[in-house]
Amino acid sequence: MKSDKINQNALSNHIAEHITEQIIKGELVPGEKLIEHIYAEEYGTSRAPVREAIYLLSIEGLVERIPRKGAVVKDYTENEIYDLLEIRIMLESMAMDRINRNGVDEQGLQKMSVLLENMKNVSDVHTYTQLNHSFHTSLIEMSKSETIKTMYSRLGWPLLRIQSLSFAHQGNIEKSVHEHEMLINLFKEKKIAEATELLTRHNQDVIASMKRKLGK
Repeated sequence: MKSDKINQNALSNHIAEHITEQIIKGELVPGEKLIEHIYAEEYGTSRAPVREAIYLLSIEGLVERIPRKGAVVKDYTENEIYDLLEIRIMLESMAMDRINRNGVDEQGLQKMSVLLENMKNVSDVHTYTQLNHSFHTSLIEMSKSETIKTMYSRLGWPLLRIQSLSFAHQGNIEKSVHEHEMLINLFKEKKIAEATELLTRHNQDVIASMKRKLGK
């Protein structure tokens, strides 16, 4: 019985990951209803693991339940989008302040350099968005602050989804790669103040890109 429960939980997590990928890629659009029986048939299971997967996604902020309609892909308001991006700027600025105080962690910088090389070799928005998030998470980890890391992790999948919208705009991936490379070089040269200014401009540009996309 315990083994069956573990297997069902693993299946629910797998279904949740699949739906998440569909949302990040734009295959499922905001407001689109999630049809339980379609996923149940696709995975050859009952609806129970699908419902659990949808519940997990609602906790992550990717899905919401609407009375008399069911579970749909969450449609973020403009205020929610800007709030997420501005909170990200605040947390990354705090991380840069800690790095300035404590110094650059060479192991963390090496991890970021490896991620950057991978970022240079991808062109699809979904993969790039995930690599970009890992890059920025590595920067957060370099702060050595558990509080900052915990708060940043809570931005989670909603932040990735919003970033994927920005990277879908032509030229934004190339610009992002160039700026990440500049950031790493500034870290290597221990020019933290300049790196902080670059990171702030980089993040503000994401907000500007979203405003253009939203027609503001």
